[in-house]
Amino acid sequence: MFEHIQLYIPPILRYAERLWHFFHTTAAAGQYQLKMMEHSASDSETEDHVQPLLRRKDTGDIPKAPACCSSRYGLAFLSCYGFFVAYALRVNLSVAMVDMLKNSSSGSNSSSVCPHHKIPVPKHNHTARVYDWDSETQGWILGSFFYGYIFTQIPGGYFARKYGAKWLFGIGILCTVIFTLLTPLAADLGAGYLIAVRVLEGIGEGVSFPAMHAMWASWAPPLERSRLLTISYTGAQLGTVVALPLSGQICFYLDWTYVFYIFGAVGLLWFFLWVCFVSNSPSSHKRITEAEKNYIMASLKNELSPTTDYIPWTSILKSLPLWAIVVAHFSYNWTFYTLLTLLPTYMNDILGFSIQQNGMLSALPYLGCWLLALLGGQLADLLREKYLYRTVIVRKAFTIVGMAGPAIFLVAAGYTGCNFVLAVAFLSISSSLGGISASGFNINHLDIAPSYAGILLGITNSFATIPGMVGPVIARSLTKSNTIPEWQTVFYISAGINIFGAVFFTIFGKGTVQPWAVQRIHSLSSRLYYNKIRRAAQPLQHRSSIPSTHAEFAS
Repeated sequence: MFEHIQLYIPPILRYAERLWHFFHTTAAAGQYQLKMMEHSASDSETEDHVQPLLRRKDTGDIPKAPACCSSRYGLAFLSCYGFFVAYALRVNLSVAMVDMLKNSSSGSNSSSVCPHHKIPVPKHNHTARVYDWDSETQGWILGSFFYGYIFTQIPGGYFARKYGAKWLFGIGILCTVIFTLLTPLAADLGAGYLIAVRVLEGIGEGVSFPAMHAMWASWAPPLERSRLLTISYTGAQLGTVVALPLSGQICFYLDWTYVFYIFGAVGLLWFFLWVCFVSNSPSSHKRITEAEKNYIMASLKNELSPTTDYIPWTSILKSLPLWAIVVAHFSYNWTFYTLLTLLPTYMNDILGFSIQQNGMLSALPYLGCWLLALLGGQLADLLREKYLYRTVIVRKAFTIVGMAGPAIFLVAAGYTGCNFVLAVAFLSISSSLGGISASGFNINHLDIAPSYAGILLGITNSFATIPGMVGPVIARSLTKSNTIPEWQTVFYISAGINIFGAVFFTIFGKGTVQPWAVQRIHSLSSRLYYNKIRRAAQPLQHRSSIPSTHAEFAS
């Protein structure tokens, strides 16, 4: 009898030991998960308010890598060149359109409201074909780019996050370059073919901003975001500044077809440089220094998700801070795209500037926008890094100045009459102040959800593309007679929309990583830890039933 009892004692003791070990490890996992949840709350809601980024203990002792000759600034300048190409290809049609039409006017009337500005100039070259397109057809041609552009916004962000942004961004702009080279042929075939080519250009270029946002999520240290992103994205304004006057000169001395050939060649050169010198992340870059790689990766260690498989779509779409960016982005782009596509027409039909003068004067607003965007990026990071202003305060202040200011001066420009000096000055100030918003709502995606920044920008830019689709069409339908009161109406609409967007973002915008953007990371870590220690406490024959992979418990 005693011998039989003795046989059962070791298994009972082993079972009791495992049971005690199970409860002990379960409690440890619970404490670990609680700790991670507290850490998540700290990262997402309170830490930026209580303890600025530079003062956080979790950043470790990694020294800041120098900016000079660094890979991250090399990426900033190459991506700036990329956006230069993208916007040069986007806006060159706005100037070329003036020269593609019979009588060099946007409508059937060859005269402008204000007197023409006579200056001694060489003979205007008119060797290329011209077309008899009415005001409505012009509006559809100028707006057609955005019908393709809107379709690749969200897919661009998703694929950049999943597969990397380098090739997506590069091939997207390369497609735009190829279709730009085909533009003169499409115009000869008819307005419908030209509209189709512009739609295809938009599809290619639509991935550019979401892809670049996704790339910066892995490359931009939090306290350098404003600097790096403004250098990168102001390539758009720089492309506009160069393309508008240069397109005017090319049209005047050569003909309008060379506008598309020359800028297309510039785009092909950029693609070669991009493929040779850019990598998706610091960890895969061949020429980055170890110090810079450690600096970037250490500064982002608490912000990026370890997996590209899970995307919290429901939480993203329910996020009010995201919708604040959507409204601000939509509002700003209404004014931006209206002027981008129709300013050369306004200069020609109202102020009476020739094709040669037109491009230079149309570029002035975007030169100021480029300069203030660059200076604003430096100032925004200085306020956060040196003077310890909260991110949300900086983003909202820059958004208010960058949206309310342009609205005021845009309305004022409509009341200058034929005073072309004052009109150009007010339009220039209006667009220049808009550059301040580049450090406001425009990069706020990286503040609230860096791991999903490309997807978030895809969402906001989808809505922000709508003004490019309908703005030129509405503006041209409101200005059929090309009178100053008609253009005043266009400016009032744009200004009102701008003010609304600034107010909405000021009320609902945020400057910290949102809980839904980080809690999945910590939940994943704690569950992996819990499963690991639980498996250690289980008999071998039961271990196969415990989920141990992300794929098992994600379902």
